[in-house]
Amino acid sequence: MEKVTISAAAREGIGVKGALSKIRAEKKIPAVIYGGQKEPVSVTVSVKDLDKIVKAGKNTLVEMDLNGAKELALVKEIQYHAVTDNPIHADFQRVSMKDKMDVVVPLKLEGTPADVANYGAIIEHILREIEVRALVSAIPHEIVLDITPMTINKGLVAGDIKLPEGVELITDAEAPVVHLAIPKEEEAPAPAPAADAAAAQPESSSTKGKKDEEGNLTKDAAKK
Repeated sequence: MEKVTISAAAREGIGVKGALSKIRAEKKIPAVIYGGQKEPVSVTVSVKDLDKIVKAGKNTLVEMDLNGAKELALVKEIQYHAVTDNPIHADFQRVSMKDKMDVVVPLKLEGTPADVANYGAIIEHILREIEVRALVSAIPHEIVLDITPMTINKGLVAGDIKLPEGVELITDAEAPVVHLAIPKEEEAPAPAPAADAAAAQPESSSTKGKKDEEGNLTKDAAKK
């Protein structure tokens, strides 16, 4: 499992007005480390280090140097500013290489089934991540699914996923992951009924039923 090493510093001035703004002005992010039967610790990490963790991928193991002490952790959550989309806070959970953890792992599709070209099938990716249990050292960043052999009649469920050694599926094995769908043909609108000129102009009571086979008024009707 890939490991990223970063530095952290104990956060001071908690609750002091303007402290968070000062931290962010220094291109640092307030964060907290918790778990591992220890007290939570408020820290700061650099934006650069946090970006390095994000680029390494989900479930990246983080070795944090906190004032000379080493902490192993996983990023549990990163909060972003609603407007700027810049990170504003991060949560780290302490982990042990000896422990198993339940984590969420992204699913990535690879390949193109032949039925996409043959029948115009559409790939519907229903479940985009699954929950698994594994030792910290065995937690994958993502799981790649080769969907090339898929056909319209056979989709994939969570239980079909080949997991790395030492990784156990927690998600319901019958949960649908991906299948191929045939696009429905759009039905042409029914043509509007032709207007009947005779129906549109009702006959008067004096001429009704007085027409000959060609639709012309009879002599008797004309006299009236």
